[in-house]
Amino acid sequence: QVQLVESGGGSVQAGGSLRLSCEASALTSCMAWFRQAPGKEREGVARINTVSGTTYVAASVKDRFTISQDHAKNAMSLAMNSLKPEDSAMYYCAARNSGACLLSSEYNFWGQGTQVTVSS
Repeated sequence: QVQLVESGGGSVQAGGSLRLSCEASALTSCMAWFRQAPGKEREGVARINTVSGTTYVAASVKDRFTISQDHAKNAMSLAMNSLKPEDSAMYYCAARNSGACLLSSEYNFWGQGTQVTVSS
C-alpha cells in the first residue's frame, strides 16, 4: 500500500499562485493530480511518468500549471499560476504502479486531498 500525502493548498486571490506537493511512501511509476469542485465531476489536471519524466497537463490549465517530480523524495509538485476562481476545488494526488500513465488510467492510490480556493 502506498500512502500519499498532499500539502500546499490554501486560499488565494485571482491571479495568484500556489504550489501543491505530494509525497509518496514508496516509489510509483505514475503520479497525477485530479481536482473536484462541489457538484462537478472529478477532472484530471496533470500527470507525470516518474520513470521517463514525461508529463501531460490538461488543456484547461496547460498554460498556467506545471507538474514536476522530486526523485529524492518520491514526490511531485504542481505549480499553479494565474489562478482563477474556477480553479477552486479539492485537489487530489493519485498514483499507480503499472500500465499506461494517463489521466484516464485507473489509479490505485489516492491522497486525502488539499483544498484550493481562489477568490475573485
